[in-house]
Amino acid sequence: MGHQRPNTRSKGKRNRGDDCADVAAEIYRNVLSTRLVTKDDVNQLYMIWKPACQGCRINTKDNPNCFCGLIPLQNGNRKSGLWQKTSEVVNALGSDPSDDCRASPETPAGLTNLGATCYANSILQCLYMNKSFREGVFSIEPDVLKQQPVLDQLARLFAKLHLYKMAFVDSAPFIRTLELDNGVQQDSHEFLTLLFSLLERCLSRSSVLKARTIVQDLFRGGVSHVTMCSKCGNESEASSKIEDFYELELNVKGLKSLDESLDDYLSVEELQGDNQYYCDSCATRVDATRSIKLRSLPAVLNFQLKRCIFLPNTTTRKKISSAFCFPEELSMTRRTSEHFQSELIYDLSAILIHKGSAANSGHYVAHIKNENTQQWWEFDDEHVSNLGCQPFGKGSSHSAVKPSQTEQLDHSSSDVIIENGNEPDAGERQASKTDVTKVKTFSSCDAYMLMYVLRRPKNCDKMPIDSSGYIVEKEACTSSEVDSHLPPHLYEEVEKLNDSYVDSCEQYKMKKESEVNCIMERRLEVRSILSKAAVQSPEEFYFWISMDWLRLWADNIVPS
Repeated sequence: MGHQRPNTRSKGKRNRGDDCADVAAEIYRNVLSTRLVTKDDVNQLYMIWKPACQGCRINTKDNPNCFCGLIPLQNGNRKSGLWQKTSEVVNALGSDPSDDCRASPETPAGLTNLGATCYANSILQCLYMNKSFREGVFSIEPDVLKQQPVLDQLARLFAKLHLYKMAFVDSAPFIRTLELDNGVQQDSHEFLTLLFSLLERCLSRSSVLKARTIVQDLFRGGVSHVTMCSKCGNESEASSKIEDFYELELNVKGLKSLDESLDDYLSVEELQGDNQYYCDSCATRVDATRSIKLRSLPAVLNFQLKRCIFLPNTTTRKKISSAFCFPEELSMTRRTSEHFQSELIYDLSAILIHKGSAANSGHYVAHIKNENTQQWWEFDDEHVSNLGCQPFGKGSSHSAVKPSQTEQLDHSSSDVIIENGNEPDAGERQASKTDVTKVKTFSSCDAYMLMYVLRRPKNCDKMPIDSSGYIVEKEACTSSEVDSHLPPHLYEEVEKLNDSYVDSCEQYKMKKESEVNCIMERRLEVRSILSKAAVQSPEEFYFWISMDWLRLWADNIVPS
């Protein structure tokens, strides 16, 4: 057998337990034999002779004068009870209402997502952030609001977005009024089209001109489908018919920029061979051309990018996720068939983004510019983030690139600069001119709708529009820009909500302070008493207290 090493783990150590047991056994024998119990016997058996413990971190079982394990060390914590982290105690009170307060009055409010209502939230934020539309909604008479639930809930929603102190507003009342299924994702374009139609019908009851035609005044333009005989040059009778539009639907597949998509939209189609056109003037079938003519443009020009296409072979829809470029500043002057006294320059005001690779699912967010501050904000349901002076912020995955063809403004030559502010190389620049306008161009693989707002002349409060919703040319406007004001009944309603919200914040704050103060005072009490609880000498007068009871007393916020 191999040599076995001796166990040296306890070598030289004194077996304290056996020593104590031997002493206790001796005392018991003396007591039994003499039938007497001395004070010294009690001191020895209960180990009262042991001095007060000075920090062993755990309660020493054989020392009745040890209180170390009852409470943690200074600044120490436990998982529960009186000595748990203060933050855990505060969490038990529930969420702090003040956490949902707007960062500042200038920070827009978000909208709650009821399950799959991000498409509606994004559109509603685009409409609310348009100051002219918002003022139109606020100008609706209270009597009309009472008669039209949709308008009433829209006005209430806008009022809360405008003045509510909370960082987000509950969209449920408005969504319920529209009878939308909040569990089904819908297309934002279809929702906007239906919403405009519904609002027009409801607003027709208003006697306030600003409110009654606000949808048409801001968003309606006119197009004609023109067919022209290549032989006699006459246009078809239907060519003179002007059709209303509220957004232009542009192809994206195979196209790289908004400029290319507009060229595609307004391109001329040749009608030849089997597609020849019957000309009434020539009284025969002839070659002809067919195209779309922009007869009038609205103050707010929406471009619906056709990213979702239908696949006939599989009868399914597919999303096109290719990069698409669009300018910060857009000139539409050369694209209209009519001649205007002033140029039609539009500024990018909102981008609706569809995240996800599938056409029938995904998530909508909106990037919108504040007209007053020129700051961009991302609206992602309840969450609103500041993007600064760029529509995609800094360091975004939505990279900005220089497209092959850029939007050239008619009033001056232009260079192109990318989103991060870097200019093209010198060799790529046009010849230096005295009047150069730099046009920022952005690129996105998920941009689904673009909203442009007609630039107001420097001497005009807003672009004048006639009763039919089309732009009217005037030499000057002198009215000053005024902030939108809520109707008195809506203002009072939101103020009551704000008072209730502020009160709930104060109540929580008082409850939190009371609870924290109670805990701190209780901890101080326990530490103070235990610091004086040790018996310094067996000669002192003392009480025996159960360690289990003492442990409960020292660990409960409200002692028994």
